[in-house]
Amino acid sequence: MAGPEADRSGGVDPEALWLERPQPRRGRPPAHSRAEVTAAAVAIADADGLAAVTMRGVAARVGVGVMSLYSYVPNKETLLELMIDRVAGDQPTPPAPTGAWIADLRVMAHAQRDLMLRHPWLPAALQEQQTLGPNTLAFTEHALAVLEPAGFDGQGALEVFSLVTGFVASHVGYEVARDRAAVRAGRTTRELAEAQGRYLRAVVTSPDHPRLARILAEPARSADPDATFDRLLGHLLDGLAATRAARE
Repeated sequence: MAGPEADRSGGVDPEALWLERPQPRRGRPPAHSRAEVTAAAVAIADADGLAAVTMRGVAARVGVGVMSLYSYVPNKETLLELMIDRVAGDQPTPPAPTGAWIADLRVMAHAQRDLMLRHPWLPAALQEQQTLGPNTLAFTEHALAVLEPAGFDGQGALEVFSLVTGFVASHVGYEVARDRAAVRAGRTTRELAEAQGRYLRAVVTSPDHPRLARILAEPARSADPDATFDRLLGHLLDGLAATRAARE
């Protein structure tokens, strides 16, 4: 027989979630709040990953029965939206746009990466996001202000924001997966990367991979994670700047 979680997956109603005010309840006031439930879910995800966030697990952490939890959150999909928006509000207030949109995008992307590294489950959660809460909307408004000097039309600016966010989420997802693989192998991330390098150098001694052999013979670039992210981000931003310049 399916459990209560399977029965309660009813999608997300953005109007009910973000616009409707909770109606006063008769009788004893609730012992907890939706904010407490969301904080408990975020704590579980931070510690054990998104898969560990179940309604039963969140209920246990809050200290209520699983059926009682549904009086605060109707289903896990809605809980995920609340989690995303809660951590979006954890970001420091972004600096005011300077008018140099490429530089400001770089600052924004680094802030997004910092947030996702603090909450490693967030890149995967964003793939399932169905609506935008108040904190997410505020950050989106900031991104549009950053992009305003570039002269994109409205939809174009949203697409650029989505492109940058997608790049950051993908890169952080890779970083998190790499670190977890190193832990499983009982090595540091650097040790695992060095082992991969030794393997590739051994393989490319055959004549089948001349281009890869030439690349591996070049001086290695910085392996510092921050420098690597910034370098790859630079490729994306250079492309955006060139595309915008060509259109002008």
